[in-house]
Amino acid sequence: MSEHPTRTVFFISDGTGITAETLGHSLLAQFPDSNLRQVRIPFVDDLDKALDAARQIREARASDGVRPIVFSTLVNAQPESGLRDTDALFVDLFDQFIVPLEAELGQRSTHTVGRFHGMAESQDYKSRIEAINFAMAHDDGISSDGELADADVILVGVSRSGKTPTSLYLAVQFGVKAANYPLIPEDFERNKLPGELHRHRNKLFGLTIAPERLSQIRQERRPNSRYAAIENCRFEIEAAQKLMRRENIQWLDSTTKSIEEISATILQAVRLNKPAY
Repeated sequence: MSEHPTRTVFFISDGTGITAETLGHSLLAQFPDSNLRQVRIPFVDDLDKALDAARQIREARASDGVRPIVFSTLVNAQPESGLRDTDALFVDLFDQFIVPLEAELGQRSTHTVGRFHGMAESQDYKSRIEAINFAMAHDDGISSDGELADADVILVGVSRSGKTPTSLYLAVQFGVKAANYPLIPEDFERNKLPGELHRHRNKLFGLTIAPERLSQIRQERRPNSRYAAIENCRFEIEAAQKLMRRENIQWLDSTTKSIEEISATILQAVRLNKPAY
């Protein structure tokens, strides 16, 4: 049994709460032994909603026996005032960064709710949607040579090695047009890539995975099949790595990597300087 009591963490925002959660999770990841119950409360844009959030915080304090942690990205002062009278560690993420930036830039911030969303939408929203549509349309080798010319990156690897979720993450977070191509037994027999991939080899990046993990994932999809058998998984992984080495393709083992780590490595490897949304 853990020596640390369960503690409730609140992510409170007058918008979607994505910023509060993203920053809060990054900080909490440094404390892996903590037992945390997470509660998201978005759209706290008036005093009544703030007082209701304060009630939930007090109830969590009484239930847990320890004070909650509150990550807040509230912009307006009135809702924020309704949260201050609670026995909680209150982390105002905007105050931590906005005040020093105002001093450095010599100007007041707009204190506008949802400003980040508006900027992303006006500048790059269309590109991101196009990238998502591209990833879905070019999943699992569904691409012609002409269409691959529009790809920013082409992921290769055996089936279920993480290509599809990585492609979608790259699209959603960075607006990257990612196609993916599964390496199949015919490729291993030839020990060479299909011709259409050869013409875009500067865009290729490989994903591999531990055979044991691959077998586990495939068992969930096709139980007790040759496709999921550990011997077949070992053969495919070995053959894929041999092919990628022969073709001089950069590749990464996805077994213990988060999708964020995989995507960051790919962006660096193929020299794509895309902003995160």
